[in-house]
Amino acid sequence: MPVAVQRKEQSAAQDLYKQIKQAMESGQPLLLELTCEKEESKRISLLTSEVVAVQTYEKSSLGGGSKRPGFSFDG
Repeated sequence: MPVAVQRKEQSAAQDLYKQIKQAMESGQPLLLELTCEKEESKRISLLTSEVVAVQTYEKSSLGGGSKRPGFSFDG
């Protein structure tokens, strides 16, 4: 199941990317909870041993509002 997480700043997106990548590299299954910056009550928990890929990209205003999997930031 694809998951999209947005961050306002590129550095925040990169930090979260690194956190998930490190968890994947550890080889130990971890439960990772991600929250929304706008509404912290929005949460998702992932089992890191089940994550197969993670990517970052800059959100384009021309994208028509569609969400792609990965971590985006408003550029």
